[in-house]
Amino acid sequence: MPEPHPLLAHFTAASDGRFPPCDGGVAVLPPLPDGLECSVAFTGHAVVATALPAAEVHAGRPDGFGASLAPDFLRRLAGPGGWIDTVDVTLTARGTGGPPRLAERTEEADTHPRVLRARELRKDVTVHGDERGIVTLAEGLAGRRELSIELHAPHDAGRGHGRGLLTDALSLVPDGEPVFAAVAPGNARSLRAFLACGFVPIGSEVLLRPERHGTGASGSRDTGRALGE
Repeated sequence: MPEPHPLLAHFTAASDGRFPPCDGGVAVLPPLPDGLECSVAFTGHAVVATALPAAEVHAGRPDGFGASLAPDFLRRLAGPGGWIDTVDVTLTARGTGGPPRLAERTEEADTHPRVLRARELRKDVTVHGDERGIVTLAEGLAGRRELSIELHAPHDAGRGHGRGLLTDALSLVPDGEPVFAAVAPGNARSLRAFLACGFVPIGSEVLLRPERHGTGASGSRDTGRALGE
């Protein structure tokens, strides 16, 4: 088994309420697998996973008080032609276990746009759901367990379908184990649903696929729509 990426320990600790020191510092870690990098901000402390030398990262003047997610720093990190995803709120909750409340949806595993987007950046994606919508579970950023949802009828989100689907989705995660979600801050409907279901914010994050020295590739992220992510 490969060693877990060191960023995973930061997420796991944060899910337990243990955070890095609020010192304005920036920790530089190795890049993520498959050519991805990221910048993650906790309260007063940032973590950047990149192939760039630490001295070059710090030359961009990031800090733990927001500058690690500033547009100029992210463009410096990604390079002129690199892909930069949107900045998301990082949320975490605990699985409830028990009998799974959502069936696996193999018929949508190879066709649904959300699933196809998830597979671009995540591993071991499984699809679950019912008439309300679908849920994806996967190995995501730094190897953490990630959950996302999308309603089949977004205009029904105000009827509690999103919260119900999220509550049922937590039964797919073993009792007490952490699960994470990344939600766009502007997707207020989705953010309210996650918070109402017990998810708590632990930071913010952005994924990058850098392009340096004329090499690299751009990508697209599994972004939330309506009551998605």
